[in-house]
Amino acid sequence: MERLEAAVAILVALVALGASPATDAQLSGVFQEMVKSECHFINGTDRVRFVKRFIYNREQYLHFDSDVGVFVGDTPEGEKVARYWNSDPEWMEYRRAAVNRHCRHNYGLSTRFLVGRRGERRAERVL
Repeated sequence: MERLEAAVAILVALVALGASPATDAQLSGVFQEMVKSECHFINGTDRVRFVKRFIYNREQYLHFDSDVGVFVGDTPEGEKVARYWNSDPEWMEYRRAAVNRHCRHNYGLSTRFLVGRRGERRAERVL
């Protein structure tokens, strides 16, 4: 009951502030922005590739690939952002160091738990 009262109070406040109630209005959709970071390991840490993808509404608009070393725009808006970010040398050095800071560091932390358990099975006790 408290939730209903709170929702009504918010609706009344919005209408009082000038927002029109959405009685028959069609919503344009849900907007979603997502950033994905990936580490690709080839032969342990001999060759490591870091990829960071920027996605808006299920469309990748920008990405950073450590093999390329710069941001690459996948859409016209992404190209603008890539030009801006690529123009800052300090920011780019931070991004390029992500391979060591993010991938190699996490690989070192997780190998103790994952590599040692490969194929290991524990015998179950039967009472």
